[in-house]
Amino acid sequence: MTNEIPTRQHVVKQNRPQRTAEGDAFSLFTIAALRLAGRLTAAGDELAKPAGQTSARWQVLAGARSGAHSVAQIARLLGIARQGVQRLADALEGDGLISYVDNPQHQRAKLVKLTEEGESRLAAIETAQAEWADRLGQSFTAAEMEAALAVMTRLIETLDAETGKA
Repeated sequence: MTNEIPTRQHVVKQNRPQRTAEGDAFSLFTIAALRLAGRLTAAGDELAKPAGQTSARWQVLAGARSGAHSVAQIARLLGIARQGVQRLADALEGDGLISYVDNPQHQRAKLVKLTEEGESRLAAIETAQAEWADRLGQSFTAAEMEAALAVMTRLIETLDAETGKA
């Protein structure tokens, strides 16, 4: 049996797809981005917690700020499913943080608008976020952050084009 292990390992290594150096770099970037996303969500939850919110609810509150977006438009801006945003928006409405208003462009797709209480909660979260961003931002130059943003933006555009969402 011990003689079989090297043979099995050899078969596993043979079946691995080969990537280019760029593909390897992209794969490592993707893993780091996913790890970062998890940490940002956790940090966002902590920032939103004193206002009784979560990262997900905060995103919908921010999307409702202008009062000019429907649930579907907020979902597209956030890059998440409309059904998830609808569920969050309904909960936020139940809590009195948003309201649905008539949409002059569409009879059935109501616009999502912040209430006074919603504006107050969002302002509290954004105050905490500004302090947090300033503290973390000190670890990088503006040029480093702009370069990272450019790569991420280009990747989002590339993925959207590939999936037909552009």
